[in-house]
Amino acid sequence: MSRILALDTSTDACSVALDLDGDVYAEFVIEPRRHTHLLLPMVERVLAEAGVALKGLDAIAFGRGPGSFAGIRIATGAAQGLALGADLPLLPVSTLAAMAVSARQLNPQQQRVLTALDARMDEVYWGAFDISGALPQPLMEESVRPPAQAEAPQTGAWFGVGSGWRYREQMPVALQQQVSAIEPECHPDARAMLVLAQAQLAAGEGVAPEQALPVYLREGSWKKKDQQ
Repeated sequence: MSRILALDTSTDACSVALDLDGDVYAEFVIEPRRHTHLLLPMVERVLAEAGVALKGLDAIAFGRGPGSFAGIRIATGAAQGLALGADLPLLPVSTLAAMAVSARQLNPQQQRVLTALDARMDEVYWGAFDISGALPQPLMEESVRPPAQAEAPQTGAWFGVGSGWRYREQMPVALQQQVSAIEPECHPDARAMLVLAQAQLAAGEGVAPEQALPVYLREGSWKKKDQQ
């Protein structure tokens, strides 16, 4: 068992979760533009509830994107500061993969999910995952695209989650017919990130704080902060 703290501020939701040897402590709120005020107090409350100090953890995970540029930077900066102070590795987690974890919890009968976050400017952050196993498996590269260019990598039924599905009527008719159910209120959540972070830690994928940079999706390609 391991001890991991997870943070996410990539959308209007702000969430913190702690896995303490299998016991999960968490807070989740939807309060746009207040993440800088909310995040660290939430971390303090979760740690206090669990009765553990930051230095007693194994790693810190954070939502590294895609999502709101400002929101991703808030979580990244907070995670870096906390990790530096406690000498802990960081685990950058895909927000779309975290939504895929939540999708399985929301609808256990579904086998495949299309994750869509509203990217503003009439675009969506888009991903596709097989959620039939213990961890979501990506079926295509995550991207940003207009709703009219949204597509599924395979035929058959899909479950759609995320705020990007507000653009459903702008998506191709063939894709709309493949989607059997939609949950537009599914947000990236630190609790779901814990599932992915545990696997990353076990695989030795932790990185030093200075190497844990936010990742943005634009024009169909990955761009790290220092490449913009």
